[in-house]
Amino acid sequence: MSSSGGGSSGKELVEGSSSPTLSRYESQKRRDWNTFGQYLKNQRPPVPLSHCNCNHVLDFLRYLDQFGKTKVHIQGCMFYGQPEPPAPCTCPLRQAWGSLDALIGRLRAAYEENGGSPETNPFANGSIRVYLREVRECQAKARGIPYKKKKKVAATTSQGSSSKGNCDDSSPSTTMHYS
Repeated sequence: MSSSGGGSSGKELVEGSSSPTLSRYESQKRRDWNTFGQYLKNQRPPVPLSHCNCNHVLDFLRYLDQFGKTKVHIQGCMFYGQPEPPAPCTCPLRQAWGSLDALIGRLRAAYEENGGSPETNPFANGSIRVYLREVRECQAKARGIPYKKKKKVAATTSQGSSSKGNCDDSSPSTTMHYS
């Protein structure tokens, strides 16, 4: 007796076909995984997936910036901090923070689906979270749009009024800088 998995995997069977049709998310995840694998193979020397670490992931994210479509004003630009600049400028195009965040989520899942251990998942490393947070903050400042954290709905318990939150990853050894 065969089972279709209940549809929770994102794969559906197309009528008259024996192969599953992947959902948009699953297709994108597969493309992202293949792109990352190709990136590792193109390194000199090539990096086997078993030797991949968070530094390779960070290099991959920086590499992707060259294909970005989001204008990120640099601090010396006269439009820095303006959400709607009145004229064009020569500031670089980068990958948007939201795109990078979604990409990491898909690659993190793909890593484990392809046999990787959650304990060694380079996409789940704290330095990746720090990098993404810095990209988000940098892009928000450059556009003059402050990033507001979504408030948790059921956070009305008596936990005290700590304004520090969970942002303890800012030690100099883990902070990643990019240009």
